[in-house]
Amino acid sequence: MASLASSLQSLKISSSPFTHGSTPLSSLSKPISFPNTRKPGLVPGIRAMKTMQGRVVCATNDKTVAVEVTRLAPHPKNKRRVRVKKKYQAHDPDNVFKVGDVVRLEKSRPISKTKSFVALPVLKRNDLGIPMESQQPSPPPGEE
Repeated sequence: MASLASSLQSLKISSSPFTHGSTPLSSLSKPISFPNTRKPGLVPGIRAMKTMQGRVVCATNDKTVAVEVTRLAPHPKNKRRVRVKKKYQAHDPDNVFKVGDVVRLEKSRPISKTKSFVALPVLKRNDLGIPMESQQPSPPPGEE
């Protein structure tokens, strides 16, 4: 027991401003924050759910169309995939879309309380300039 007491006395606690709580918090240095080392433009940003595709169901409002987007989601109980429909309000500045048109919705800044998407036309496969297999001229018979 005596050796324990002598060893405790031999330990000297250095005089630190933290031992008695005498240092105000304002004089303490702030933690070092490292600058952002990512170079802009090298890594593309994550584009999750920024674009959707749907069908115009209402085009009566000025510069606004209602677009119904259908997606497949698992059913909560039986885990089968079911169609889930949701309607979005989208901005159509030139009033070019009619009911039944297929449009692409692209996320943008909020335009009004309910509109935060812009409606854009969908490019069909044929509009890409690549002829489809059925449109390519077939060789005359006997040259195959």
